[in-house]
Amino acid sequence: MTVAFWCVFIAIFLPYVCTGLAKFSGGKFGARQNHDPRAFLDSLQGFAKRADSAQRNSFEVTPAFAAAVIIAQYVGHAQMVTINVLAVLFVTSRLLYIICYLADWAPLRSLFWAIGMGIIAALFLVSA
Repeated sequence: MTVAFWCVFIAIFLPYVCTGLAKFSGGKFGARQNHDPRAFLDSLQGFAKRADSAQRNSFEVTPAFAAAVIIAQYVGHAQMVTINVLAVLFVTSRLLYIICYLADWAPLRSLFWAIGMGIIAALFLVSA
């Protein structure tokens, strides 16, 4: 498996890290809340709410990243090194995005979101 595919694997599981932080950071999640976890997540505040928001955004962006990596490797116009580097940069941007979200650093969070989206675009462009 290529480095880029491993990065897709990592990106798939990043939202679940955020989910765990959202549910368990306040120590309030239990069997009762598990009957309607979405309502529980909607009721969160502060750090836990930001972790839930990071989780939701991570679920939204991962399919586009996975598609970009698969298409870039399938088309094969770009060198594998370029695809691998872009994939690692994407995962790094997502980790920094999550950290900024959790820390409530909105301007930096937006910057890392834009960088990640730019990397997805770059994966498509190197395939052209």
